[in-house]
Amino acid sequence: MATPTLSIIGSGNMASAIGTRAAKHGHTVEIISRNTAKAQRLVDQIGNGATAGTYGAQPAGDIVILSVLYADAVDVVTYFGEALAGKTLVDITNPFNADASGLATTEGNSVSQQIAAAAPEDAHVVKAFNMLFRDVLADDKPVDVFFAGEDAEAKARFAAFLRTVDMRPLDTGGLEMTYVLEWASILLMGLARNGAGFNLALGADVRWGFSSVGDAS
Repeated sequence: MATPTLSIIGSGNMASAIGTRAAKHGHTVEIISRNTAKAQRLVDQIGNGATAGTYGAQPAGDIVILSVLYADAVDVVTYFGEALAGKTLVDITNPFNADASGLATTEGNSVSQQIAAAAPEDAHVVKAFNMLFRDVLADDKPVDVFFAGEDAEAKARFAAFLRTVDMRPLDTGGLEMTYVLEWASILLMGLARNGAGFNLALGADVRWGFSSVGDAS
């Protein structure tokens, strides 16, 4: 499988952490934002051949990371429309309520499922990175990434990308699991707020191995 290329819609802290890590590992990163000046500043910060794309135009990357607020995600996907056809869309959002003690979504209606309904038919949504704090991503050390999605080819492409940036892909299942991943981020927040701090990451001790697309062996 060819090395996947990466576009990031958004120019905030998570876009910076993911884009910088990807660029360090040899990926050419495209940053796309409504705020063109902010996008260019992030491109300059990332360096390593990063480029700024045009908001609403077809992203250059095979993998498109939606690094936006959860409340904006569906509107962003709707705005891009057919420009996202054929892409693997990675939803990194966390739909926390006001005090991050619960979710604004319900079972069967995760942000990822809403995005999948709004996206072109041949775009495939993967939920990932929502259980990682930005500082953990920026630290550029090995870390587990739990993800979910329906399309096997899209998940394989995303898993291949994760391995190139020194992350272990752990496939949790189909789109129905994206709501579970959203709730798992509440567990992470609880740990962080109650003594563990914000430099932790949840991982899995896979003692017997497995054969899904997330197998790192």
